Amino acid sequence: MFKTLVSMGVAAALAGSVATTALAQDATPVKIGWAAWSDAEFVTKLAAKLIQDELGHEVELVQTDVAPLYQGVGRGDLDAMMMAWLPQTHADYFAKVEDKVETLGTVYDDAKLGWVVPAYVPEDAISSIEDLAKDEVKEKLGNTVQGIDPGAGLTRLSEQAVKDYDLSDYKLQISSEAGMLTTVDRAIRSEEWFVATSWSPHWMFGKYDIRYIEDPKGSLGKAEHVDVLARKGFKEENPKVAGFLSRMKLPIADLEAAMFNAQETSYEAAVEKYIADHPDQVKAWLAAE
Repeated sequence: MFKTLVSMGVAAALAGSVATTALAQDATPVKIGWAAWSDAEFVTKLAAKLIQDELGHEVELVQTDVAPLYQGVGRGDLDAMMMAWLPQTHADYFAKVEDKVETLGTVYDDAKLGWVVPAYVPEDAISSIEDLAKDEVKEKLGNTVQGIDPGAGLTRLSEQAVKDYDLSDYKLQISSEAGMLTTVDRAIRSEEWFVATSWSPHWMFGKYDIRYIEDPKGSLGKAEHVDVLARKGFKEENPKVAGFLSRMKLPIADLEAAMFNAQETSYEAAVEKYIADHPDQVKAWLAAE
């Protein structure tokens, strides 16, 4: 298998990196960066396994935060990343490296950001972000919106939503994906009200009965596409791998099912199952005869 490097910064991770298994024919690893989000973890590990097992090219995974991912690909420290949420969520990050990277393709379309509530919250109480301004709703929610990582595009847009909807009485609880999910799980077990920042695709929609609330002001953006970015020159130096990444595209429903499976088993097991269950799709990605 491939080795995953966990780092607070790309430079530190790369400095301490070690070559992975000798299974691959090419000794120079393809370095793919990813942030610890469930969708990014699944598609990145799926790509890594196929690149190594089917294309015979060693892979090195580097886990870091979103901003260092863009910086790493822009500087050429990383070869690629598979989680560029555009045109809005990662707009600020992309603008800083746009002339230093190449877009290889789109991994999935119709990605979405939003705020969610549990289905047991009546729609006549909360159907829209605007409803959070009601006194009785504030009390039920403890004037809190459960958030994720401070560097996430969803966090930036959620901060804007708080301003746009005049929710100054609310605290956007900055945490992490894991922290948000822990809060959601605990609240649902007790049937307590909550509102949390979320996105699709995500396995939580397979595990919990939750729903998005409306965003009439459009503060959280519209449907997005998630792209693969590569450093300049990567496509010419690694045409087989770049070609594979440019063809790799997953339907949202398939991805969410795989992500949920990963939570129930492991990402490695879910990757193996996805490959076994989608032979024609994988064959097309690999451009196999």
